[in-house]
Amino acid sequence: MANSPTGESMTDRIVRIIGAFDGTRPSMSVATLARRTGLPLSTTHRIVNDLMGHGFLQKESGGSVRLGLRLWELVNRSSAALGLKQIAMPFMEDIQAVVRQHTQLSILSQDEVLFIERLSSHGSVLNHAQVAGRLPVHVSSSGMVMMAHAPRHQQEAYLSKRNLEPDEVRGLRAAWAQMRLQGSASLPGAVVPETTGIAVPVFGAGGTAVAAIGVVVPTGEENISATVPALMTAARGISRGLGVRADAAGPHYGR
Repeated sequence: MANSPTGESMTDRIVRIIGAFDGTRPSMSVATLARRTGLPLSTTHRIVNDLMGHGFLQKESGGSVRLGLRLWELVNRSSAALGLKQIAMPFMEDIQAVVRQHTQLSILSQDEVLFIERLSSHGSVLNHAQVAGRLPVHVSSSGMVMMAHAPRHQQEAYLSKRNLEPDEVRGLRAAWAQMRLQGSASLPGAVVPETTGIAVPVFGAGGTAVAAIGVVVPTGEENISATVPALMTAARGISRGLGVRADAAGPHYGR
C-alpha cells in the first residue's frame, strides 16, 4: 500500500536506498544517498536509521553509510544462487586451472547478466564482469548463450523492450540460432577489445538455460576447439549436480 505523497510504498523506498549502493559507490553520505535516490533528506535519514538498527546498513567512521553485514548473512544463508555456486565451484576450479585467466558463472536476471562467481589469476586480462555485477546481454558471451537457449517468448520479450532496428533484430535472432546449433557463444572484443568471452549454457529440465559458465581470455590466444568441450563437460556436471538428468538437460548434454 502506498504511504507517501508520490505513491511509493515503504518497501519501494527501502529498495531504492539499498539499490543505490554499487561497485562505484560502495559507501556515501546520507545527503548523497538522498540525491542519488531522489528521496527527501528527512525521509532518507529516517529509513537509514531504521535499516542501521536492523544491521542492513552500517555507519563508517567518517559518517558515510554502506550495506551492512546482515544483508550478506541473509543472502548467504538462503539464496538460490548460493546452491548453484557451491555445485559449480569444483568445475570452475578445474577450468580455471587450465585457462589461468577468468572463469565465471552467471544467470539471467531482469534481462541482464548477473555474475554470481568469478575465479581470476594474477596478471590475467582486464575483465569488467564482477561478482554481483551485471552486464547487458548483447555484450556478454554468457548472456548471449543463455538467451539463445531461452524460450522463444522470453527472447521476443527481450527484443520488444529494446529500441532496435530491424537489421539488429534479425542479427540477434541469427546469432542465437547459430549459438543454439553449436551450443556455445564466443564474443571477441565485445567489452574489452583485447579479450574474448566464451561461454556455454548450464541446462535445466526442459532444455532451457538456467545459468552459464564461461571464460574470458586474451583475443588471439583463445583455443575454442579445446575450451568449449571443457566448458560443456563442466556445464553437464553442474546440471547433474542440480538434479537434472542428462536426457532432460538439452540436446548438447545428451551426447
